[in-house]
Amino acid sequence: MVTKITGNIVSYKVQNKEEQAAQEQQKAIESSVEHMHELVERPEHLMGSTYKLKTPEHISEHSLFITINDIVLNPGTEHELRRPFEIFINSKSLEHYQWIVALTRIMSAVFRKGGDVTFLVEELRSVFDPKGGFWDQGKYVPSLIASIGDVIERHLIQIGLLKVDGLDEHQQALIDAKKKELAGTTTAESAGQSGSFPPSAQLCRKCNHKAAIMKDGCLTCLNCGDSKCG
Repeated sequence: MVTKITGNIVSYKVQNKEEQAAQEQQKAIESSVEHMHELVERPEHLMGSTYKLKTPEHISEHSLFITINDIVLNPGTEHELRRPFEIFINSKSLEHYQWIVALTRIMSAVFRKGGDVTFLVEELRSVFDPKGGFWDQGKYVPSLIASIGDVIERHLIQIGLLKVDGLDEHQQALIDAKKKELAGTTTAESAGQSGSFPPSAQLCRKCNHKAAIMKDGCLTCLNCGDSKCG
């Protein structure tokens, strides 16, 4: 095969047989690695986790039980990967039966399609209930669908498919200092152990926790570190 060179040659390297053999071996390994796609057959046995989702009675009278089954690709190798394969949601309540069946079938199809499935978390979280959401452990959840999105996020983090972005040193130091000042304690560690936020705290638009306070003319979240001052 002839390749026409249109630009200036600024450097070159002669590839020896060892390097060429190593590259061919790497290509052979990569071609043998199994990736998730819609033609992957369902194994007889899948690992799964079930999460109990309890909501206020005005949202759902009965709890939801969310089961996510995972498939393990390339087991026993350095390319071993655990990915969600299917999802089921069960409840005694038949009020939400139709859309729950539709939602789980669509999400299961997305899981089996392969590629990046983490986008489902934000898509579900962006669904708002026109009747209003509810508070769950200090966090505002805009809808039952959004709460399902939180469960999926928890599962993806657990299997290593989704990474949690932690606070940098500057943000953590700022939060610890503000907690220390508010709690009147002597160390940032004791402030972090209080586990509560001031009653006057506002709802943070980033993490949905009621933990944003006005300090030094800047609205700062004591939970995720989001600040209007940058």
